[in-house]
Amino acid sequence: MTRPSVETERREQILVAACEVIGRKGIKGLRISDVAKRAEISTGSVHYYFETKRDLAHAAFEWNFTQSLARRESILTQYTNARDRLQAFVDSYLPYDDETTAAWHVWAETWVEALHDSDLRKLNDRVYGQWRSMLTEIIRDGQEDGVIIDGDPVLLANTVASMIDGLSIQSLTGRRHMTWDRMHEVCENLIGAILAPSVPEGVS
Repeated sequence: MTRPSVETERREQILVAACEVIGRKGIKGLRISDVAKRAEISTGSVHYYFETKRDLAHAAFEWNFTQSLARRESILTQYTNARDRLQAFVDSYLPYDDETTAAWHVWAETWVEALHDSDLRKLNDRVYGQWRSMLTEIIRDGQEDGVIIDGDPVLLANTVASMIDGLSIQSLTGRRHMTWDRMHEVCENLIGAILAPSVPEGVS
């Protein structure tokens, strides 16, 4: 019997390959043979871990979400100031490098497929809710520190999340003027709008 650690590594190898194929060809173009070739294993090995293409796609979507969340966890402790933490968190989700852009391609495919798949809608609601909770926590910390305006932190988090989603989709679909610098500028503008006014020294 294959050792559990080897099985875990092989399963992740397949999911990495599946995300790469989905990112390049879309969910409609996903084929087990392409994933096997990308992972440098047999199609039988892929089917050992994932019985159907649908099973593989769902697992790949969830893995993509989970990995994206894991890459941002360090931001929660890296910055002591909630304003800096919020800016870093937002910037990290903009498609500015190959890794983040590839993840966004898979997210976009997840959302399209979720229109016709109730299981994927549940997955999206659960995992997307996790990252929105991380954003809400940052905003709530900022409110407690007095650096972010009062208001429903969930509502503010949803506002920021919607901005990120909209900007990123524009970038992915080839909007020529939606560069990373432009996206960063738009994000800074919104973040600036939800920051609490600073109090001049000596004024109480």
